Amino acid sequence: MASPPAPAALLLLLLVSSFLISLLVVPSQSRSQPAGDAFTSILISQNGLDFVKDLLVTKAIASAVPLRLPDIEKSQKIPFVGNVKMVLSDITIYEIGVSSSHLRPGDSGVALVASGTTCNLSMNWFYSYKNTWLVPVEVSDKGGASVQVEGMEVGLTLGLENQEGTLKLSLMNSGCHVQDISIKLDGGAAWLYQGMVDAFGAQIASAVENAITKKLKEGISKLDSLLQSLPKEVHVDHNASLNVTFVNDPQLSSSSIGFEINGLFMGRQNEILPNLYYHRNQRLSVLCRDPAKMLGITLDEAVFNSASSLYYDAKFMHWTVDRVPDQSLLNTAEWRFLIPQLYKKYPNDDMDLNISLSSPPEIRISENNIDATVYADLIIDVLEAGEVIPVACISLVMRGSGSVKILQNNLAGSVKLNDFAMSLKWSNIGNLRIYLIQPVIWTVIETVFLPYVNAHLAKGFPLPIIHGFTLQDADIVCSASTITVCSDVSYAEAGNLKNLLMRFL
Repeated sequence: MASPPAPAALLLLLLVSSFLISLLVVPSQSRSQPAGDAFTSILISQNGLDFVKDLLVTKAIASAVPLRLPDIEKSQKIPFVGNVKMVLSDITIYEIGVSSSHLRPGDSGVALVASGTTCNLSMNWFYSYKNTWLVPVEVSDKGGASVQVEGMEVGLTLGLENQEGTLKLSLMNSGCHVQDISIKLDGGAAWLYQGMVDAFGAQIASAVENAITKKLKEGISKLDSLLQSLPKEVHVDHNASLNVTFVNDPQLSSSSIGFEINGLFMGRQNEILPNLYYHRNQRLSVLCRDPAKMLGITLDEAVFNSASSLYYDAKFMHWTVDRVPDQSLLNTAEWRFLIPQLYKKYPNDDMDLNISLSSPPEIRISENNIDATVYADLIIDVLEAGEVIPVACISLVMRGSGSVKILQNNLAGSVKLNDFAMSLKWSNIGNLRIYLIQPVIWTVIETVFLPYVNAHLAKGFPLPIIHGFTLQDADIVCSASTITVCSDVSYAEAGNLKNLLMRFL
């Protein structure tokens, strides 16, 4: 059988990078599609948000340190010593610890609060003063110190909206508050500790607050730039890509974030099927039987029908059957009792069966069921003296049912034949007794056509999951015209994530 030509602020990163599937080659006729239609919905539950938050906060902290603070200089009057000039330099945050963090979406945006946060800093100190008791002389000393900041709270609220098909991220407000600070000096006079705390405690706390707040703003700005640069289509194969343009603003509730994307297959030349071709659910909901699942992805049946239309328009749905398990079926001698006139006119000649779809396959999804109807023409060819001679054409209507499963991050499937009908479309060898031919055609469909189709369906197409994350313990729910995948996720590629975070931290 011949084959056709062949995921703190970083949360949003999970939601966008590398999404779904793609395909579609269409005729040269100009086609357009309104941007307001969504055929795929994605919902990240509170458990999913917490998973991503815990993972990314940890990685973000690792990527944010060491963090250098500005030098601090101040003069302080010390009892029995006098006016002392003090300088702190090389102030560096080298460790940040987060005791607890909470991420809550809401109507006004996504709020992230990290409580009980600690910071460890290292720094160098220097002081000098003039001793005027006897002979005026300048006294100075230097050394190192460690500082521990405790009870720090960091919070920010992010705005998220759709801007011309991409996600626009904005920092609506942010803040950092230090509750307590302790300083441990390495060396120095006895009076120096209290003098240091009195002189610099508030300034060190303020420097920490300002540095972290600035880092947050810089990170959000870079993350926004990254989101804006994400592609609006994702490659599937050599001929097709998936339209992953965002549609409408994200939907924020008290325990989830939802996104809608176009989700239809499109050609690699950005040609798009006409929107009127599809029926669209007005309410494309993500409903999981287990609300504890981290992620839900709902695909409208229009996604699958756009794929079938793509391949049909690209003329990929045409097969020549010249080899079968019982090769004798492709010789007129085997047909002499079924179509006597065929054998009489072309005795012992080899044959092939030319199958081409007469319209795109129709896919219908209902509760717990996926149905497909395929309309095809089967042309019987005789191979005589190097010439291919079409002798008859039979119209086929094949009805099958499908099943789907998760294969890594792909939605894969298979189909089985339930029944089919045949009728004679034309013949050059007289009338054919279709009821006699039907068992042979059934055998060809079952042993050649279906295995070929299922081999391709078994590969599946990619779901909208960022590279490095893997679906885990996924459930599939079929309902009226939609398929929903509900799953937990795992992450293994820590090195890749750290490198990615370094781009905007």
